[in-house]
Amino acid sequence: MVQRDGKSIGVNEGRYIPAFSYGFLTPSYDLMMRWGARELAFKPRLVHQTSIRRGFRVLDLGCGTATLTILLKMKHPDAEVVGLDGDKTVLEIARSKVIGAGADVMLDYGMAFEMPYPNESFDRVVSSMVFHHLTRENKVRTLKEVYRVLKPSGELHVADLGQPHNILMHLVSAIIGRLEEASDNVKGLLPKMFREAGFERVEETARYMTLFGTISLYRAQKPLFKI
Repeated sequence: MVQRDGKSIGVNEGRYIPAFSYGFLTPSYDLMMRWGARELAFKPRLVHQTSIRRGFRVLDLGCGTATLTILLKMKHPDAEVVGLDGDKTVLEIARSKVIGAGADVMLDYGMAFEMPYPNESFDRVVSSMVFHHLTRENKVRTLKEVYRVLKPSGELHVADLGQPHNILMHLVSAIIGRLEEASDNVKGLLPKMFREAGFERVEETARYMTLFGTISLYRAQKPLFKI
């Protein structure tokens, strides 16, 4: 099982799904994300909405090729940034990019639904294009893990496929939904799933038209106190 931002996501039966569903496409992931998914538009917006402060510990969940991981560190050099992914091949690409960028970040191998971190380890968890590769069960498991590793009042920030917001995006999403575990996303169920995992102040903050369908940005917060 694996995550992603150039990444591979696992599913219930242990089947390994690489970037764009086929391993031979992994090397082209960065190019497709830049031009097909408009990452130069939505990733800076995602980083901006995190409101990261000095000394924060930030997890890029499903860091893949580390594009977002590096951007987080460059924008917030006084924060500790950690990337986690379950695809060892993609992590090698990520490590090369991190060295090239001179970014002081840590890259870990691990699964989104079984993170190798103690409770309340992070102030922010950020995720780009990960959840639509997870089955519903693994979405639920991953959100429980995110909730666990976040500190009280910590925040989850997500960029992922969302509910189509116009006719053109409906047509594109109908195709993409057949290729990956994206039906929950396309139906607009992610906010509901965030709330069911215990998060509050859940909101969709932005939408982008892309070749892969609507990409939505979300924000959710772990309560300061358990009710």
